[in-house]
Amino acid sequence: MSVDFSWSPRPADWRDALRTSVPLYRWAPWFAAVLGVLGVVVLVMGMTWAGVFGLALAVIIIALVPVGTAVNFHNHPLAAKAVTGTADAHSLRMSVGEAARSELSWAELPGWVETARGFVLRTGTTAVYAVPHRAFADAEAVEKFRSLLVEHVGPAA
Repeated sequence: MSVDFSWSPRPADWRDALRTSVPLYRWAPWFAAVLGVLGVVVLVMGMTWAGVFGLALAVIIIALVPVGTAVNFHNHPLAAKAVTGTADAHSLRMSVGEAARSELSWAELPGWVETARGFVLRTGTTAVYAVPHRAFADAEAVEKFRSLLVEHVGPAA
């Protein structure tokens, strides 16, 4: 069984990968929500400047994740270039034109996560690969890819 896929990356793909693998990105919205609630409580208590400061910090924390990811995405030389790939019983192969190629045996992928947008594949190093659902031709191809992951890597983390 082999599955081919291709897509043009978007900043949201990077954000998906970062949210699943970096605690700072995962917990930032919750931290901002708590800070925002505390800011409102302090405002209700009559401490205007402290409340406004707390709310402003909450907004900044919420904005840092998408803005930071977008800036990093646009500053990366290969980020917006089309990615093509193939997965089969032996390995996962991806390339960005002629500029970058990688082949990972399934043993090099200790884990994976499926999000609402796609798959996030973790390697034994700090590298992660985000493969969005839109990369596949149809729902059947998505299911084949998921089956390969379950068979060769194990269940989603």
